[in-house]
Amino acid sequence: MKKFRIHYFQHVPFEGLGSIEDWISLNGHSLTVTKLFEKAEFPEISDIDWLIVMGGPMNVYNEKQFPWLKGEKRFIRRAIDAGKTVLGICLGSQLVSAALGAKVYKNMENEIGWFDIELTPLAQSGNLFFDMGNRINVFHWHGDTFDLPESAINLASSACTKNQAYIYKNKVLALQFHLEPTLDSLMQMIEGGRDELKKGKYIQTEKDILRNKRLIKPGRKILFTLLSRLAEQV
Repeated sequence: MKKFRIHYFQHVPFEGLGSIEDWISLNGHSLTVTKLFEKAEFPEISDIDWLIVMGGPMNVYNEKQFPWLKGEKRFIRRAIDAGKTVLGICLGSQLVSAALGAKVYKNMENEIGWFDIELTPLAQSGNLFFDMGNRINVFHWHGDTFDLPESAINLASSACTKNQAYIYKNKVLALQFHLEPTLDSLMQMIEGGRDELKKGKYIQTEKDILRNKRLIKPGRKILFTLLSRLAEQV
């Protein structure tokens, strides 16, 4: 596998790379970061091969409260236009969608906890999710959703959320859900967002979330497969 220069955007201290960092280290890729909660300094596009955009509790349209969002969306678009590999997770998937001109808005329900996603026929026959069946139980923590960007291929949906994943031009992968949590990062997410764990149709309790921590390991395996397949497409 070719060695890549991977840069990631982190929006809050409690939503880091999780097990993505393990995949990067195991495969010998280099890693740099912009911590937007500290200082919004973006790298030179020419200095990176991959851009990973992580999650966070803010909304893509909260530009008055988080003015760096404008610059972040511009940078994501520049990275896409430059042919970089881009991976967006949760808020990151919404930022990628906004950068591609799609609408991002409040979902009908918040989705927090371990819920199934259903892979589309195109996902099941495509390179990334091939041989993974038609359903995967993954972790969610989001209140917003997005329309599918023009020319993007829908890969997954859930009972709560129509657009859970898509691929754009074989190099841009958006995942509304989380495959990256470790037990430690899952605990950090719970600690950072405990006030959102209110009663709801698609909101699990903290106890139920932790009861299903056994799902972390298969999620990591799927994540590693997706990242390796995405790398092979470059």
